[in-house]
This record gives sequence, C-alpha cells and structure tokens, in this order.
Amino acid sequence: MSVFFKYLITFLVGMVPIIELRGAIPIGVGMGLSYFEAFIFSFLGNIVPVYFIVKFIRPLFDFFGRWKPFKIVIDWATNRATNKIKESEKLQNFTALGLFLFVAVPLPGTGAWVGSLIANFLNLPPKKAIPPIVAGVLTAGIIVLTITAIANGGIQYIFSHF
Repeated sequence: MSVFFKYLITFLVGMVPIIELRGAIPIGVGMGLSYFEAFIFSFLGNIVPVYFIVKFIRPLFDFFGRWKPFKIVIDWATNRATNKIKESEKLQNFTALGLFLFVAVPLPGTGAWVGSLIANFLNLPPKKAIPPIVAGVLTAGIIVLTITAIANGGIQYIFSHF
C-alpha cells in the first residue's frame, strides 16, 4: 500500500464522527505510519469538519426543523444547552474552557463533532468556538498518541519476549 493511501485513510478516518482521531491515530500507526505522521493526518482530518459544523449546521437545523419530529429534538437540545448557560454565570464566563475540556477528553461521545454541535446549540460564533475545539483536538490527539505508543511498545515487548 502506498504511503499516500495510508495518509488518505488516516485523514478520512479522522473525519468520521465518533471515531475521529481516537481511532485514526492507532489505525495510522498500525498501517506503518510514524507516530508523527499518524498524528498530523488524523488531526487534520478531525479538524476539517469543525468549521463547517459550527458555521453551517444551523441552516440544516432550520430545514429539518420544518418537520415536527426533527423540530422537537432540535428545539429540546437547543433550549437545554441555552438554559444551562443562562442559569450559570460561571458557565457563561467559562464556555470556551468547558468546550475545550469536553473535546480534549478522549472518550466515546466526546470530540470535535459533538463539541461543534454543542457550540452551535449555544450559538457561539466560529471565532469563539473553533479555537477551544482545535485546542481540545490537539490535546486529545496527544493523549491518544501517548496511549498508542505505550500500548504499541507494550505489545511489542510482550511479543518479543514470548
């Protein structure tokens, strides 16, 4: 398999919701990319959708909101997020930090996609939403890269000694 194809796969897996770079880094390393290459291409793939989600998901919400089942879900999620922020002055002051921490913790259900949706529900403009999301993806990537390197080293050690 060519190195370009490995880069492309790592990049595209990084774009996939839920999997994101949490899966793309180990996949890239597993295909033989260096840790640095796997990190860069998964990071770039994970970041690409962020701007589009933050900036353009609202028209999709408006479009699908014309149908009652979608409108109920969209309105519920938007109102819930908005009310939580309005309830707490601390949340208003620390929205960026909360968004960063949410994206930075590499657990299932967190990440750039969901963080971008949350930012949209909170009506954060791209200038305020994108920096903490990118910083969170960078942090999550470093964590996943470290865990991958430790796991890979541990697995290689086990195989070399048995």
